[in-house]
Amino acid sequence: MQKTVETYTEVMNSLPQHYAAIINLFVFTLLIVIYTMFIWKFYRFLARKDIIKLDLRKYNKLEHPGWRKFLAVILYFAEYIIVLPFIVFFWFAILTFFLILLSKQNVEAILLISAAIVASVRMTSYYKEDLSKDLAKLFPFTILAVFLLSPDFFSFELLVLQFSKIPSLLSNILYYLFFIIGLEIILRFFEIIFSVRNSSEDENEEENKVEVGRE
Repeated sequence: MQKTVETYTEVMNSLPQHYAAIINLFVFTLLIVIYTMFIWKFYRFLARKDIIKLDLRKYNKLEHPGWRKFLAVILYFAEYIIVLPFIVFFWFAILTFFLILLSKQNVEAILLISAAIVASVRMTSYYKEDLSKDLAKLFPFTILAVFLLSPDFFSFELLVLQFSKIPSLLSNILYYLFFIIGLEIILRFFEIIFSVRNSSEDENEEENKVEVGRE
């Protein structure tokens, strides 16, 4: 990567100034477009309350209403236990990379901040998804602003040094991931309970309406 940057700089220096300015403008425009498209995908996915769409409940073939509802809850819960760790790790890794680019703090602090952001985004998604979206896109757009306004913002040597420290903090990463996954499972558990209760109340109301109609 460092060699690529050096080669690009040499090529730009060898060109006439107005040509180099146009090429730089095009490159910066392209990078901004690609980056903002990625941010758009990032925050829209992470901020959704229902981030998994496997729908294992379609395999529920039981006819008894009680057992059918029970198995539906089990399958619904299994989606998050099986798939969620991979999703959380993916977005946690991406956000950590963003913050390493942005921050000059030590890697341990960056990992803590990344975990706190992911956990906060997931937690607020159960309250209001719009709030969760705003939180999820705050830091990536801040990174973009800092990059554009700071000419000496990027340091390849510092980036390599920061990433070289990550293997020594694997235990911290695992603790943070377990916390986020545990938090998500707890939130999902209560969400399922409320959904089942509301479903039961709706069914009782429908039955009462039918009985009143017969009378």
